[in-house]
Amino acid sequence: MKQIINKEYEEWQKYKSEKAKGHMLLPDTVRFICEDNKCDAEKIGQHFLEILPKICPPEDR
Repeated sequence: MKQIINKEYEEWQKYKSEKAKGHMLLPDTVRFICEDNKCDAEKIGQHFLEILPKICPPEDR
């Protein structure tokens, strides 16, 4: 059985926590955002820049 190092375990715990909070971007979510912005890279980037402060407070960045 493969053993993991502490850093890998900490990353796994963080992943599980973020997933439980709904902070994961799933493929369907990304596809929806792209389609909603008509696959325009500038609009997609602007969308993420607008929502970033709402989902990630400055002290977490």
